[in-house]
Amino acid sequence: MVTSIILINTERHHINEVAEQLAEMPEISEVYSVSGAYDLIAIVRASSNDDLAGLVTTKLLGIDTILKTETLLAFKAFSKHDLEAMFAVGM
Repeated sequence: MVTSIILINTERHHINEVAEQLAEMPEISEVYSVSGAYDLIAIVRASSNDDLAGLVTTKLLGIDTILKTETLLAFKAFSKHDLEAMFAVGM
C-alpha cells in the first residue's frame, strides 16, 4: 500500500466541485478543503506506485480546473491510534 498526500490548487469557483470529483475516486480516502497556500488536500491510498502514478498523471490531469498539484509520499505513519494498539496488548 502506498500512502500519499496531494496538495491541490484549483480555480477559485470550482473548489467544491473538484473536491467532490476527487472524493469519488477509489484511491482517494479523504479530501479536505483547507486554508493557506493550497485549496484542497487529498489523502491517497494506492495499491502500488504505478497506481499512484496513474492517478496523478491521468485522472487528476483529466480535471481541467485543477491548476497545480504537489504530491508527497508517506514513508511511515505515526499516530496516537497506532501507539495505543501497540501498548494495549493483554489489556
